[in-house]
Amino acid sequence: MPEKTEIRPAGPTAPPGPAATAKPDSAVIRDALGVGIAVGLSGFAFGVTSAGAGLSLLQTCALSLLVFTGASQFALVGALAAGGNPFTAAAGAFFLGTRNAFYGLRLSTVLGYRAGVRPFAAHWVIDETSAVTLAQPDRRSARLGFTVTGLSLYALWNLTTFAGALGAEALGDTDAWGLDAAGPAVFLALLAPMLKTAVERAAAGLAVVVLMVTLPLLPTGVPVLLAALAAPAVLAVQGRRERASAARAPGAGRAGTAARHNGGAAGHTTTEEDRA
Repeated sequence: MPEKTEIRPAGPTAPPGPAATAKPDSAVIRDALGVGIAVGLSGFAFGVTSAGAGLSLLQTCALSLLVFTGASQFALVGALAAGGNPFTAAAGAFFLGTRNAFYGLRLSTVLGYRAGVRPFAAHWVIDETSAVTLAQPDRRSARLGFTVTGLSLYALWNLTTFAGALGAEALGDTDAWGLDAAGPAVFLALLAPMLKTAVERAAAGLAVVVLMVTLPLLPTGVPVLLAALAAPAVLAVQGRRERASAARAPGAGRAGTAARHNGGAAGHTTTEEDRA
């Protein structure tokens, strides 16, 4: 009896099964809680900074409950503390928070939530939940990481915001403590281990330079948006270098010359056949 041959459709290789890519739930929860607790504790710094800027306890807690984007919140209260116009401060915080919209475009595909769930999940789309979610190998782990990070961070951030606002009077001069730097410091600590390639480090370095140059000159929030352009700029330079290296590679010129000779020979043969 002839052996049966299996015919497989042409196309990309199917992704590995769940057993090959699955990540234990305990590991996902551990990582998510680590991020949620570490960043959530910096809500205390925001509560103190906000109270020091003149916001009431209710206003401070409302910002954490309804806005829930740490960098934008710090930018808002920082501008107010510096004597800025409330509308200008709010505009700067808004522009700084627009980065979350780009996270949402990516996470909507990764998480695959139904339309009724997306508006609630969107409130938790921030830097930390995006980082944890995108680090997962499959949709189930991504949803678990997003949920645990968002829930733990949201709960702890609001609790510590309340505690910080209450304890601001006991601390005295909040500027002397430098607590406004706690949020950015935590974010940098999370980001640094992710910069593994030269391209990633170059993009981060260029972003820092852009921030340092534009921060004293432009309104709050605008320097951050300009710094985001560092990534496409570095990628464009990298792509240009790769194309130039490929063009200078040994054999590239000979291959092109051989192709032109073969093309010419083929054209000559066709002409002879046409004459026959």
